[in-house]
Amino acid sequence: MSRNVDTPLEESGAAEEVACHDCAQVQTLPPLGLRSVARCIRCDAVLDRREPPDSTPLALALAGLFCGLMANAFPIIEVSLAGRVRSNLLVSGPRALISDQMPVLALLVAFFSIVFPLLWLGAVSYVLLRVRAGTRARELGPLFRLAERLRPWAMTEVYVIGGFVAFTRLEELGRVSIGTGGWAVAATAFLTFLVDQVLDRRHVWDSIRRPAPVRGPGPTLGCPQCDLVTTLPEGSRCPRCRCQMWRRKRDSLNRTVALVIAGAALYLPANILPIMAVGRLGRPTPDTILTGIGELVRRGYWPLAIIVLFASVLVPVLKLVSLTWFVVAVRQRWRWALRFRTRLYRLVDGIGRWSNIDVFMISLLVALVQFGVLATVEPKAGAVAFAAVVVITMFAAEAFDPRLMWDAVEGRDE
Repeated sequence: MSRNVDTPLEESGAAEEVACHDCAQVQTLPPLGLRSVARCIRCDAVLDRREPPDSTPLALALAGLFCGLMANAFPIIEVSLAGRVRSNLLVSGPRALISDQMPVLALLVAFFSIVFPLLWLGAVSYVLLRVRAGTRARELGPLFRLAERLRPWAMTEVYVIGGFVAFTRLEELGRVSIGTGGWAVAATAFLTFLVDQVLDRRHVWDSIRRPAPVRGPGPTLGCPQCDLVTTLPEGSRCPRCRCQMWRRKRDSLNRTVALVIAGAALYLPANILPIMAVGRLGRPTPDTILTGIGELVRRGYWPLAIIVLFASVLVPVLKLVSLTWFVVAVRQRWRWALRFRTRLYRLVDGIGRWSNIDVFMISLLVALVQFGVLATVEPKAGAVAFAAVVVITMFAAEAFDPRLMWDAVEGRDE
């Protein structure tokens, strides 16, 4: 049993058996009081965090959904140059990228900034409404599982930072102002962050289906999504969220290695090739990630330059090097720094999405800076390579199973 309590408890409810998603340790969660945290006794992963009742995240999710719809209906940024005014909507960036013959990049921007954020807020709102009403419908488990899978790919917060970088680049062209949609995007990002922080996922899962263990003829399996412990045969569907369950992620190491190699191969061109060309008075100037960081430094935006340097240059390297280390550690059955490696995995799995700052900046500039011979912005091949690095490294982190590092120490094979 593992319990790490941040505040005094008023215990209620029943104990629950769960399997840690990072080290596979099966343990019993005690009843927790408000603002209490239960951590894995072996790897220190957070197993449960008791948050306020459903009404708080529900209100925030509904408010975020409303702001998200507003963000799609009103202009985000308005720029004026030589008497000509241009403004953009969220959808303007993907449209402009399609016009510039970059449909894949356009789809990524559209899904990460529009589709997935609205789907996540909508799914969470619906599930919380049904839970609050006391409903135990069969579709709630798969729907909440879908919402949890979508969360890393709903990147409204990253879009806001990318918008701020774009705003600083636009200031040197002319007069720039933030529209109603821009403030709505910022509000959506803030509310999304708050929902993510206060949402009591364990309570939601327990409300969807009581956490009694499901016994069967198979090995002990922990659902990778809702942590329900069962003894069903491998390949069975979780009774609560319908996720297919295996003892470990299938072919995890081979998939991780393949994705790491692909990400490493694209990293160099992503940083060397221009991500866009900025044209002034008919003379286009190629712009790479590093020259963009240098431009922020030149204009005095040091904090923003450091953020972009960390997110766009250092984070992909950290992910590639860390995942390589994890794979080698499993193959060599290394015992040292096991808990540190597990914590590092949680870090690289969570921060990879922030590398998309430059991708969102490009989508905004391409849509806004179309003033003919006076000023234009055109996306280049480096942007596609960089977006591919971000997506591939996120898939690589998802493909790796950190439980294999603990299995290796115990002498188990994948």
